[in-house]
Amino acid sequence: MQESNFIHQQLVTGLSYLGLEVPTESLTFQAISLGVILVLAWISLKLSGLIFNGRMAALITKSKNQFDDELHKHGFFKRSGHLFPALAIYLLSPLLIENPSLLAFLQKSAVVYVIFVTVMACSALLNTIEDTYNASNLAKKAPITGFIQVGKLFIVIIAGLLMISNLLDKSPLLLLSGLGAVTAILLLLFRDTILGFVAGIQIAANRMVNTGDWIEMPKYGADGDVLQVGLTTVKVQNWDKTISTIPTYALITESVKNWRGMSESGGRRIKRSINIDVQSIQFCDQEMLKELSSIRYIKAYVESKLQELQSFNQEQKIETQDLVNSRRLTNIGTLRAYMQAYIQAHPKINKDMTLMVRQLPATELGVPLEVYCFSADKVWTNFEAIQGDIFDHFLAMLPVFKLRAYQRVSDRP
Repeated sequence: MQESNFIHQQLVTGLSYLGLEVPTESLTFQAISLGVILVLAWISLKLSGLIFNGRMAALITKSKNQFDDELHKHGFFKRSGHLFPALAIYLLSPLLIENPSLLAFLQKSAVVYVIFVTVMACSALLNTIEDTYNASNLAKKAPITGFIQVGKLFIVIIAGLLMISNLLDKSPLLLLSGLGAVTAILLLLFRDTILGFVAGIQIAANRMVNTGDWIEMPKYGADGDVLQVGLTTVKVQNWDKTISTIPTYALITESVKNWRGMSESGGRRIKRSINIDVQSIQFCDQEMLKELSSIRYIKAYVESKLQELQSFNQEQKIETQDLVNSRRLTNIGTLRAYMQAYIQAHPKINKDMTLMVRQLPATELGVPLEVYCFSADKVWTNFEAIQGDIFDHFLAMLPVFKLRAYQRVSDRP
């Protein structure tokens, strides 16, 4: 009270020097006092700007710590500077304002503004933590975007309760007790948020999906890299550069194909078939065997196989001329051996992973010879080039083995 009277007297004295005789009870004096408060609040805002955006910014630039740079980038210090004018209004109002209604309005407005600025500063702090975490190697193990969003939502709810309690002059605990009556409505409104939060915990705990993973979810038209695992949605950038959004809880309730295992393994799978025309399959005659023996990949195979078949025929007392009972090499079997040897010797195929060429059951499209192996280079464009080169070679080699690839011919002229 003494401080208030002293400040009033100082203000009245200052006005008298200007030739203004204004009673402290008049509306004019209250308006002047309000103007003084607002001017002092504006000055405090400018001073905080000089400190946070001037000297502190220079110190942050010189600092080697990256965290304070991120704080400055997200405007944490700039937002925090707005606390000073609000505090100035809150502290100066009781000293200069005597009108109870105006005093209550100023102080409540200052408290609301302080809460709002605190929410904005906390949001900047959480954004800084998120960006710093995402830049580290830990982000590849567990995304925290969902938890950051939950933190922001929690702060906003608490801030809203504090603002309402301040404006109504009620205890925040009283407001919280009243929320029990609208729990069902809140659960309905925040259904996706609650489901997303629970799903986020399971995703992070089990490392189901991380930022940067390649996932496929045909139901949602998603096939690409995960950009963000949020509280309610997951953003996926498809290979055509479109963005698909998926409900976070769908990652634990729907079927998701995650290619992370391929990315972390030693190779990318090649699984492709060549359909051989059944009518081109035949036994190898002497002329063909002589020609095939000159191919270095299967020279040893042909020689060892001929010796094996000769021993069998001799044991079974079967003449070589007996084309029905004797065992002989086929062109499709020799081709399969050639394909196996070729990919075994290929420098861009991972030899430590599964590597085979197998014959699948014949269909109306011919007899499939399937290549199953893993490219050592997992980059998509390089992988497709390696796979294409291998099958270009195999298709070009078919005439050497007197084989044809099956191709459906149209009846139209």
